[in-house]
Amino acid sequence: MSGCVLLIPSSPVMFLSSVTCGKYQLESQENFETFMKAIGLPDELIQKGKDIKSVSEIEENGDSFKVTVTTGSKVMVNTFVVGQEAELENITGTKVKAVVMREANKLKVSLGSVESVTELVDSDTLVNTMTLGAIVYKRISKRV
Repeated sequence: MSGCVLLIPSSPVMFLSSVTCGKYQLESQENFETFMKAIGLPDELIQKGKDIKSVSEIEENGDSFKVTVTTGSKVMVNTFVVGQEAELENITGTKVKAVVMREANKLKVSLGSVESVTELVDSDTLVNTMTLGAIVYKRISKRV
């Protein structure tokens, strides 16, 4: 397999690497509450979501990807082809048309005002960084 992509449930972000696809679980996050408030999530959902450890399953066939993310009882499935417009579910659950682009070992996507970059920092660790204006939210997931 040539690559993997990760869509994180509270993020519109994807991941690309030359490792085998599989499952990743959220380990830690930085600036969660501030970021979620900035995108308009209600406080009740923010409090519920801050301790949930999502699991993402990544499948790849060439440049086509299917990502299934399970967060509590919610299951989100996004499919896309790198470099082609696709309809992706964003952080708030809204479907947005966007194009996922490769840049070296990273995948980048803009979903409205949120910029997202995800990369593999070692063989088992994914780091997803989302930016909304001056607010930076970081998610770290580990292979399971």
